[in-house]
Amino acid sequence: MTRPLVIRDLGLVAYDLAYEQQKQLVEAKRADGNLADYLLLLEHPEVYTYGRKSKAEEIPQDGIEIERGGQVTFHNPGQLVGYPILRLEPGRRDLHRYLRWLEDRLIVTLARFGIVAGRRDGATGVWVNDGQQKIASIGVAVSGWVTYHGFALNVCNELKGFAKIHPCGFDSRVMTSMLELLGAADCPSMESVKAEILREFAAHSWMGGQPFLEEAAESEKIFGKTAYV
Repeated sequence: MTRPLVIRDLGLVAYDLAYEQQKQLVEAKRADGNLADYLLLLEHPEVYTYGRKSKAEEIPQDGIEIERGGQVTFHNPGQLVGYPILRLEPGRRDLHRYLRWLEDRLIVTLARFGIVAGRRDGATGVWVNDGQQKIASIGVAVSGWVTYHGFALNVCNELKGFAKIHPCGFDSRVMTSMLELLGAADCPSMESVKAEILREFAAHSWMGGQPFLEEAAESEKIFGKTAYV
């Protein structure tokens, strides 16, 4: 069975509004198993979020609790966030396989910009410099075998916001970005990174369907312009 993958490029979106979009799509997909899969691409204003494995002493006072796996992380402009809303069909209901699939999409995308990335044993996410630095965080949740939450790839964002926390349980100094690794002259634009993410999801769609980019007007018709900051 194949399903199309609808891409929504939302720009800068407040965290609570993006969360509501995810929940609406999850409920719609739970009700209709034939509904298309979705990938929401966006950036967030500065915000801390924390998942189920977070320790009380590591949670920022202004952090937002969410139901994904993982611990505390930080989002800000210049970080590309992707929320895949996918149905995991019988026979593919393996969260570890799904997490590795997400990591692979980011590893290949980074390779296209000359960054050698990979995995680190026991630490979900995407790592560089032989597993010494982390460039992308991944934390997902599943409801009725429909995925939500997803990945956060540091493209050209300021990293100092991580200093307030132990991102995913690590010292904040492990965090890096494409800008830090490549330098300002060679760092790609956010639009270039999005284009390569779309190319990679097109080549390796979870359900084999052809992705297509949804018109902004269509998103506004469904969710309203209040979704945009």
